[in-house]
Amino acid sequence: MSLPSKASKKAFVQEKFTSVTPRYDLLNTMLSLYIDHYWRFLTASLLRGCDSPILDICAGTLPLSREIVRQKKRTVVALDFCFDMLEYGMKRLGQHKNGHCILPVCGDGEALPLPDETFSGFSVAFGIRNLSNLTKGLDEMYRVLKPGGIAAILEFSRPSNPVFAPVYRFYLHRILPVLGGMISGDKEAYRYLAESIDGFYSQEEICNMMREAGFKDVSYRPLTMGIVTLYSGHRP
Repeated sequence: MSLPSKASKKAFVQEKFTSVTPRYDLLNTMLSLYIDHYWRFLTASLLRGCDSPILDICAGTLPLSREIVRQKKRTVVALDFCFDMLEYGMKRLGQHKNGHCILPVCGDGEALPLPDETFSGFSVAFGIRNLSNLTKGLDEMYRVLKPGGIAAILEFSRPSNPVFAPVYRFYLHRILPVLGGMISGDKEAYRYLAESIDGFYSQEEICNMMREAGFKDVSYRPLTMGIVTLYSGHRP
């Protein structure tokens, strides 16, 4: 499949996330062999020194929000533009120890409905790839961050190891869409996942875009042989 245009991307992504909501967390865990929990643990760890409030952008069904409050009790504003995912995530909080600290907000990551310099830290897990305008999204993230605030961004990336890279690409394009489609009922959503990873910016390009938005001390850390990358920076 070809990737949706910038003009149609928001509607397409929202439709696909809505369709896979009931199986989203299960599929993430299955398709990553449970390693997604470790990735979120490391992302939340970058924010451990931050006080309330923290912003979790593209929060989906709230797995990263839950990990942030599990590591340290703080107020987390969990924002996503897919209402169904937020609603599903809130229903599943149940007896989560600090679940009451998570405040859901339905909103657009490219036009955050939030005041300037509000948050001591923000996180995004597997969300910047779905923005139709990443430059605009990073500008918004910078705007709502307090001076000294920390940015923690987790995103899929392309492995560079010459032995592992073709194996992973085969899995990404041949196996993942089939498994994801069988379990979720929407094969197109997982074909989009594969194509969007392949067509996304490189690690160096993302770091440069963060610097252009104003973030300082920007760095990245490849995880699990480069399947995902953890980016960090702060607002001076």
